[in-house]
Amino acid sequence: MKIAFTYNVRHLIPDMHNPASLAEAEFDTPETILAITEALESLGHTVERVEANENAYEKLKALKGSVDLVFNFAEGLRGHDREAHIPAMLEMLQIPYTGPRPLAYALGLHKAKAKEVMHYYGIPTPCWNTAGSLKELREKNVDFFPAIVKPVGEGSSKGIYAKNLVTSASALEAVAEELLRTYPEIMVEEFLPGREFTVGVIGTPAQTLPIIEVIFDDLPEGMPKFDHYEAKWVYDSRELNADPLVCPANIDADLAEKIKAVALQAFDVLEMADWARLDIRLDKNGVPNVIEINCPPGMLPDPRDNSRFPRAARALGIDFAGILEKILRSACLRYTIRYHAEVPVRVMALAR
Repeated sequence: MKIAFTYNVRHLIPDMHNPASLAEAEFDTPETILAITEALESLGHTVERVEANENAYEKLKALKGSVDLVFNFAEGLRGHDREAHIPAMLEMLQIPYTGPRPLAYALGLHKAKAKEVMHYYGIPTPCWNTAGSLKELREKNVDFFPAIVKPVGEGSSKGIYAKNLVTSASALEAVAEELLRTYPEIMVEEFLPGREFTVGVIGTPAQTLPIIEVIFDDLPEGMPKFDHYEAKWVYDSRELNADPLVCPANIDADLAEKIKAVALQAFDVLEMADWARLDIRLDKNGVPNVIEINCPPGMLPDPRDNSRFPRAARALGIDFAGILEKILRSACLRYTIRYHAEVPVRVMALAR
């Protein structure tokens, strides 16, 4: 098959003290872009790379009719709905692509709107409120503490620092004031005291990968135990040889089934397709609550980087190229496209 590969490339290492670098925090490194390209080629496909910048539409338009499918890994350049930009272009051009429709991409990035949908369908998710100004925040009179303050429409833990866990209205206002200087809208979310998990979902029909537990035992004393920027980008690093992930998670069968069920339900009601990763935390009663959904999820190729989706796939014996093959096959099934490649490839089976 001829595959167009859409992506955004990162030029700066994310640094919480460098705002310019954070603008690219969701983008992927040249190493990752190359690894995906080479993996697609190893499956026997011809790959046409398209950077998802302001010239992307013309490039995709020129490829119409010559590509079988687009492997969409783009984050988008700017705006609340940026992850929907490339899918919307592809819808307009009638070019098949991996992943869900534009609405689902936009919904997945907007944490609060995704929670509204999940809440409507009875999917457990922590209490929340949103505000675009301090005045609005004060009027809403948030009364659930402890709470985490987050930007509404960011990924890769952008703007979610350890200090964002607050236990009082005054601390909430101080963090909110700082975030609102950079982000147009914030979300205040109830902090749940239980264990934290992340679950990959892949394929058509959708199936879960092995559940990962994210542990925080190696964080400095006194640092909050949740998946904030410092935990993900500072203390989980190749240099420190850290590993905060347990996969498969050490949990009983009953809890595992509950986590899988809520992940698949959220995947369904948010209208995802082919793949996504869901972050889940237990409340005080041990009930799995969905925090957010990530599509596309991170796909760092080096195992030392503890990238969650590839880590879960490896637990099933699926290598990096095997993940991409399952995503391509899933999209082809949805579009009724015959999957074909120039070299034989394995069919990886997944147990639900």
